[in-house]
Amino acid sequence: MNMATCSAFSHTSNSEQVMGHLSKTNLLSVLCCFCLNLTVATDTIRSSQSINDTEYIISKGSAFRLGFFSPENSTNRYLGIWYNNISVFTVIWVANRQKPLIDSSGILTISKEGNLVVLNGQAEIFWSSNVSNSVTNSSATLGDFGNLVLQVDTTGLVLWESFQHPSDSFLPKMKLSTNLRTDQRVQLTSWKSPSDPSIGSFSSGIDALNIPEVFVWKEGHPYWRSGPWNGQVFLGIPNWNPVYRTRSTLVDDKQGAVFETFPYSDVLHLSKIVLDWQGNGVLTYWDDGKEDWEVVYKNPEDECDVYGTCGAFGSCDLLSSPICSCLRGFEPKIIEEWNRGNWTSGCVRRTPLQCERMNNSIEEGKADGFLKLEMINVPDFAELADVNIEDCRKQCLENCSCVAYGYYTGIGCLSWSGNLIDLQQFSVGGSDIYIRLANLEFAMKSKSNESLLFDYQNDVKLEELPIFNLEELATATNNFDLANKLGQGGYGPVYKDPVHQKLLNWRKRFNIIEGICRGLLYLHRDSRLKIIHRDLKASNILLDQELNPKISDFGMARIFGGNEDQVKTKRVVGTYGYMSPEYAMRGLFSEKSDVFSFGVLLLEIVSGRRNTSICDEEQYLGLVGLAWKLWNDDNIVAFVDPAIWEPCFQKDISKCIHVGLLCVQELARDRPNVSIVISMLKSEILDLPTPKQPAFMERQIASNIELAQLGQIRFSICDVTISTVSGR
Repeated sequence: MNMATCSAFSHTSNSEQVMGHLSKTNLLSVLCCFCLNLTVATDTIRSSQSINDTEYIISKGSAFRLGFFSPENSTNRYLGIWYNNISVFTVIWVANRQKPLIDSSGILTISKEGNLVVLNGQAEIFWSSNVSNSVTNSSATLGDFGNLVLQVDTTGLVLWESFQHPSDSFLPKMKLSTNLRTDQRVQLTSWKSPSDPSIGSFSSGIDALNIPEVFVWKEGHPYWRSGPWNGQVFLGIPNWNPVYRTRSTLVDDKQGAVFETFPYSDVLHLSKIVLDWQGNGVLTYWDDGKEDWEVVYKNPEDECDVYGTCGAFGSCDLLSSPICSCLRGFEPKIIEEWNRGNWTSGCVRRTPLQCERMNNSIEEGKADGFLKLEMINVPDFAELADVNIEDCRKQCLENCSCVAYGYYTGIGCLSWSGNLIDLQQFSVGGSDIYIRLANLEFAMKSKSNESLLFDYQNDVKLEELPIFNLEELATATNNFDLANKLGQGGYGPVYKDPVHQKLLNWRKRFNIIEGICRGLLYLHRDSRLKIIHRDLKASNILLDQELNPKISDFGMARIFGGNEDQVKTKRVVGTYGYMSPEYAMRGLFSEKSDVFSFGVLLLEIVSGRRNTSICDEEQYLGLVGLAWKLWNDDNIVAFVDPAIWEPCFQKDISKCIHVGLLCVQELARDRPNVSIVISMLKSEILDLPTPKQPAFMERQIASNIELAQLGQIRFSICDVTISTVSGR
């Protein structure tokens, strides 16, 4: 055990006194009298042995260590198990998590009844394995998978094991289980905080009441769910990398017991799933090259992953704004709450079902029908029916309480009664579901651009719209000049009005820039938890009557934990042209990602042009590239909006362009944080850092030149950066 002194174990000759309870003799002094020199490593504690605060045991293959530790920023002492051969201290199990030791007097030993116990210096029990059957010859062994096993020496009968009483970590060879017959459950429970391993607000395990799924609960209420298991993947995790699909498996013995296993892999032998203190289930593996844990996936990954975000009959789509919409044929239950962004009240039917009346009618074509929704995370509370795919639809149609059905490979026929809860629209993967609608909904005239999901906002009646006569419109658009045409919609062409643009002089624009900075500073530094917006752009900046800016639309925002500086995601969302390169290409985002978006926005405000509207056919430059080119040519006048250019403002405008170029540098580490940006804008510092080449420049130019050399169509970056047409 890499120890050649009595620190390997402490022995005592009076087990009745030490391992029974509550001797008034100082326990540590008794134990120390019986220390023996052990010159070999050991993985086992026997009934005549114990370990104190400075001692430990190591598994046979040296993979794990058991001993006493203190969490970061805490002086409390806990008995725990952690990885032995990696550089990052990582605890995977804690014994006395509900009753910490306040000093270093703790010991681990085996009581006279055969239980593992943690005692303090006064022999007070701080934790016990609580085995009901009393034995006199037991021992505890730490295995190379991190499992501490208490067993009878003579028979090998397992009395207790830590894998059956996990903390927050799910390891290879471990099983999470639910037994409906015995009501026994093996579940993960989160820490209360990074410095407090006591049981927190979140737990995770298997809900086997209907269709078995993995759940995370927050204070007993659903917080996230995996979706049903189809034998290969969980339907609610469609973007799970195929490399890791074998990392967990759900097994139903059809007799009331369901368990999830975490198979061992030689490829990623150091891997684990942790339920962190914020309720995230995080799969990581140890990267020897980086000497750190690499995140494979994290659930919930965004607001749409949180259980029931959009309420009954509401569907969550992270790529929409707002993220919640009612299913076709439904409308918000409480429109005022919906308008405020509180969608949990959900939606209700616009047209009642005709099922009961039409089942007895001789009229044809008037009965309820089913609408197919694609790429969906199927809702909760599914019921399994043992029928084929043809009978699945028929059975639902004949049952008036059935509101939806679906047939899934590896599962079979699922149907839903009552409310549809926790629907989510995926951009990749997902499943099909058929929802029941009244015939009248199908009879309505469909629009050419109609989606499967209705956005109730399309039906909102707008009041107090200003009315202009033809002469005013002709004047504002320069007699409908094509140069002022923004686009064409279903009601005709849309023209820009330069009048309101001229109202934004330089002072007002600079105030807007400062206001956006202050808003970002609050999100990144001043709020209780760090918030990364992830979709900062012109259309998400609202101006009040005094032109004060407000950052809006937090549907894609992410909250960072206290120790998080950067997060990786496989689901890249946002608006191209405003995304930082590390986020767009590798899914990495941090506060420097928002800084990049702010830099683009700053250049838009100064130039009066959208990033997606600038195109240099010869050099393939967007707005950022154009700013870089004109900056190096010492020709910023050509970049600035003529409506704001005045010689007296040249210094401030030049500084803003300079800061904007610093914000859009390719490497995140080169970009300033928001507090530094504010200092640059507000101070009189003249010696600002020289900006490096902006992101995407080299690869955009090289890519387009290569296409031109191949004789292919020459695309401009304008074609590939437009995500949506921004509001004016």
